[in-house]
Amino acid sequence: MPSAPSVSFEFFPPQSLDASFRLWETVQALAPLSPEFVSVTYGAGGTTRKLTHEAVETIHKNYGLRVAAHLTCVDATREETMEIVRGYKEAGVTDIVALRGDPPKGAARFTPHPEGFASSVELIEALAAEGGLTLHVGAYPDPHPEATNPVADVEYLKRKIDAGASTAITQFFFEKETFLRFRDRCVAAGIDAPIVPGILPIDNWKRVRNFAARCGAFIPDWVDEAFDKADRDDRSELFATAMCTELCSDLIDEGVDTLHFYTLNRPYLTRQVCNALGVHSTQGLEKVA
Repeated sequence: MPSAPSVSFEFFPPQSLDASFRLWETVQALAPLSPEFVSVTYGAGGTTRKLTHEAVETIHKNYGLRVAAHLTCVDATREETMEIVRGYKEAGVTDIVALRGDPPKGAARFTPHPEGFASSVELIEALAAEGGLTLHVGAYPDPHPEATNPVADVEYLKRKIDAGASTAITQFFFEKETFLRFRDRCVAAGIDAPIVPGILPIDNWKRVRNFAARCGAFIPDWVDEAFDKADRDDRSELFATAMCTELCSDLIDEGVDTLHFYTLNRPYLTRQVCNALGVHSTQGLEKVA
């Protein structure tokens, strides 16, 4: 039987008092699982830059966790971006998730700041030149909405790895074959960096379905049908836990040894799945609704 996987968790910074309590409850619930690292996102258009910085430093200082800070190219000069990076380094945070970033709300496409980084590759090159950093990047098993052809995502990932990134974390997906085909294409393209599956435990199918449609994640018909039936039978949580656990277990059987969970600051399903996979802690968990 395969051993339990290494895990990491993604959080997002709070924008209200209630959200702040939820974040810290989520960190407290999942920290005992000894993740390899946790990451903290930016809001769309860089809207939570200051909140992200505060959350990263607080988690690092108060929980002793290795924290990866999301960093984007959106709405900042090169110098402003590198100042943020140097601030992280001074605080002892040396992991960065380097992303181009989504366009600001209302904008159809990403437009670089006149004095900013024009792409994630440019950002990664500058971070690599800065030194002393571990760089994680995004990867897309389903085609990115802006991909120009079927192999564009693999080609662009190779450029990011060649620029200095050490690990890729994928967008979430619903079937193991989606990841396995993508992994095979990456190997064929000469990408030898670890590619970590991004896993999204689903606590609200309607919300996740809308999110998947926006980011280009393919939704199989059977998933829609299964959640419709689970909702009618009032068994959505049970089905979501079983579905996510089976996906992770199948990936582990295919040689995957590390999983990255998008928690949405709701720890219960993530904790349940991790426990089912053999990732345990000695502390209990009260359900956070």
